[in-house]
Amino acid sequence: MKNATFRQLRVFNEVARHLSFVRAAESLHLTPPAVTMQVKELEGHVGLPLFERKGKKVSLTTAGEYMLVYARRILATLKDAEDAALRLQRLEIGQLTIGMVSTAKYFIPRLLVNFRQEHPGIDVKLVVGNREQLVQMLRDNELDIAIMGRPPKDLATRAEPFAAQPHVFIAPPDHPILKVGHPDPSVLGQFAFIIREEGSGTRAAMEKFFREHRVQPSSIMEMQSNETIKQAVMAGMGLSFVSLHVLELELKNQLLALLDVPGTPVVRNWNVVHTLSKVLSPAAEAFRYFMLEEGEAFLSAHFGPFTPDLRI
Repeated sequence: MKNATFRQLRVFNEVARHLSFVRAAESLHLTPPAVTMQVKELEGHVGLPLFERKGKKVSLTTAGEYMLVYARRILATLKDAEDAALRLQRLEIGQLTIGMVSTAKYFIPRLLVNFRQEHPGIDVKLVVGNREQLVQMLRDNELDIAIMGRPPKDLATRAEPFAAQPHVFIAPPDHPILKVGHPDPSVLGQFAFIIREEGSGTRAAMEKFFREHRVQPSSIMEMQSNETIKQAVMAGMGLSFVSLHVLELELKNQLLALLDVPGTPVVRNWNVVHTLSKVLSPAAEAFRYFMLEEGEAFLSAHFGPFTPDLRI
């Protein structure tokens, strides 16, 4: 292993993340043969195969699973060293890796335009996942900063709220439930619901609301994308519960309607999260400060303000 390179470890880590040589090549801006060569060289240093290939399916061998743990530790230590050097130089340059739940993709890219104008020397990499996926990436030290609603309880993190995140019930504009001015939560149980996947913070907030009001939907259909859910609701497949921050265009064009259910909106916080063990680079500190300063004003301008005492 003493002749293994950081480049080989990075390539190995990326293939392990995607379980695909092609997707790893795209992520690293390399050709698939170049990725294959780097992995083969690392396997030569280890003396064991790291991946098992069956047709197009790629999986880690037992040796690969062990080596991945150490590879990620080495890469994380190297990143910390690079960040520490930048802090000493007080330079806002380098790469910043931001993880965000899929709901945040409706506003984070627009905020990043303003951030990049203020900090042109910072290269930003965005990673999208659900809450559970982001928590695992924070645990593996693969992210500098995460943007999420509910911060992890089983990981030592610093979570700072920067804005309110209201969640609402939605229906197609011609749905009969809209004829009821303020439908009681119990009425919701008569209808089919389209919900997010397990591990989603939005789903957790919906399930908490349903438990508190003893609501059991007549049927449930699970989907992993806010866009797919919105299209399904517009098509009349059922009702749903989503963040208000994914509805800007649909509400403007009257493609979806909000239900005025007592107890809603269910308002949670948007948080900037990083692990306590991580030394933030100047780039990460700049982004953290930017979100705390600019995030709430941006969301309020686009979606309206929400009072802090409503947040959970």
